[in-house]
Amino acid sequence: MSRTFDHLVAEAESVSVEGWDFSWLDGRATEQRPSWGYQRTMSDRLSRASAALDVQTGGGEVLAGAAKLPPLMVATESWPPNVAKATKLLHPLGAVVVADADEPPLPFADEAFDLVTSRHPVTVWWEEIARVLRPGGTYLAQHVGPASVFELVEYFLGPQPEDVRRARHPDDARRDAEAAGFEVVDLRSESLRTEFLDIGAVIYFLRKVIWMVPGFTVGRHRDRLRELHDRIEAEGPFTATTTRCLIEARKPA
Repeated sequence: MSRTFDHLVAEAESVSVEGWDFSWLDGRATEQRPSWGYQRTMSDRLSRASAALDVQTGGGEVLAGAAKLPPLMVATESWPPNVAKATKLLHPLGAVVVADADEPPLPFADEAFDLVTSRHPVTVWWEEIARVLRPGGTYLAQHVGPASVFELVEYFLGPQPEDVRRARHPDDARRDAEAAGFEVVDLRSESLRTEFLDIGAVIYFLRKVIWMVPGFTVGRHRDRLRELHDRIEAEGPFTATTTRCLIEARKPA
């Protein structure tokens, strides 16, 4: 027997959304992963670096999964609950967590690092990344691509204009990286399948990824949530397309 709408809503509203760990969605949602394996690729690069910076680290979960950190490892994060969580997770591994507003300038000297990484940065400040990288240094990141999970976004917000749908296009990332002086050595993009198995998963996702449906609250969107709950109960999982890009860019030696 399926759980009631009110039960699923109450459960999803009460759970903490701190950090960047989505394990609460196990059994409630599925997300196909990119073929390149970002954490594995990042871990390989970190093992060969001498000084690295992880930008917008979230709760530090992705960085903490690296097999070996370089002798100097720094991470930045802007959201206070995530700063606390990342500090607790990363300090025992020898990494320093710096609270930063995620806007220029980065609080580091010129040419401080030979590797900068980031998984799903909200904004990429290419000039600042170039500034803190040593000549020959590398930026390696997995970006969210254009119109990612927009089936869900447009369910709540309605059809979005083309410029909004095209934002975060990998061609723009290449252009902006090259404008900041980088050589793009790898750029890949994939469209992947995401499924939300119950309305609780939808609520948790939108509470956590707050920029998807700005101002989302259960109270404000209750009618649409109930309609979507009924649809999932009748037709099965709500399916959306997730887009991901891998970019590796090198600062000229």
